[in-house]
Amino acid sequence: MVNINGLIIESNKASLSIENRGLALGDAVFETIKVNERPLFWESHYFRLMSSMRILRMEIPMHFTLEFLEKQIMDLLESVNLNSKSYRVKLIVYRTGGGLYTPNSCDIEYMITAKPLANDIFVINESKYEIELFKDYFVAPNLLSNIKTNNRVLNVVGSIFAQENNYQNCLILNTNRNVIEALNGNVFLLKDGIVKTPPLSDGCLKGVLREQVIKIISDLDHYSVQEVTISPFELQKADAIFITNVIQGVNSVTRYRKKTYSDDLARELINLLNTKIRIP
Repeated sequence: MVNINGLIIESNKASLSIENRGLALGDAVFETIKVNERPLFWESHYFRLMSSMRILRMEIPMHFTLEFLEKQIMDLLESVNLNSKSYRVKLIVYRTGGGLYTPNSCDIEYMITAKPLANDIFVINESKYEIELFKDYFVAPNLLSNIKTNNRVLNVVGSIFAQENNYQNCLILNTNRNVIEALNGNVFLLKDGIVKTPPLSDGCLKGVLREQVIKIISDLDHYSVQEVTISPFELQKADAIFITNVIQGVNSVTRYRKKTYSDDLARELINLLNTKIRIP
């Protein structure tokens, strides 16, 4: 099932115009949301979506409220009826069809899809999680690199590189050759009790779980957190490296080149996140 502009229909009966600007030009933004009884961290997702739409100069309809979009998500999940405790929901907002680079209109439409998840809580990854740098292409740090647009070709090519070389993820560099994020999430590095993560000004995604993890670490007595530039040379000196996103939670890196890492902080964060999502 899919929700297209409030109309819920079977996925195999859904269609998009050949002039869909999200498909033709990547003229779209999206949010990937973990939904249990309700969307987790929903306000953060909503306000990031609104910010993304403004950055792309999309017209935001008056009815596009926090409550309206949450209801659209929940209406879809009620129709899916797969008896899952948790879903991966993707909300895509695209400019309406027509025009070349210059659109005929800045009005928008939206589409919501959902897939069941195995767990409603975050679970520590017990398997090998080896990473490498992806150095074929680089991200120019600016406002567009902080938001989730449909232009994700670097992440796609990087994921193919990782798969071909048996890595579980890769780290992306900006044009200054500093580490900014992973292919599918934000990156954190621990050294001597200090947790570092790249600042938004370096070009990383404004991750929803990144925000939550920064808040949690800030409240811990035994760690401090800094948003600072990370050089690739710091990776092998770190005590731990972990990657965050709202679907998987916290993935602890086990190996980068010849260095192996502790997962103690990742386990602690997962426990604290699970406590947080259980509190109404």
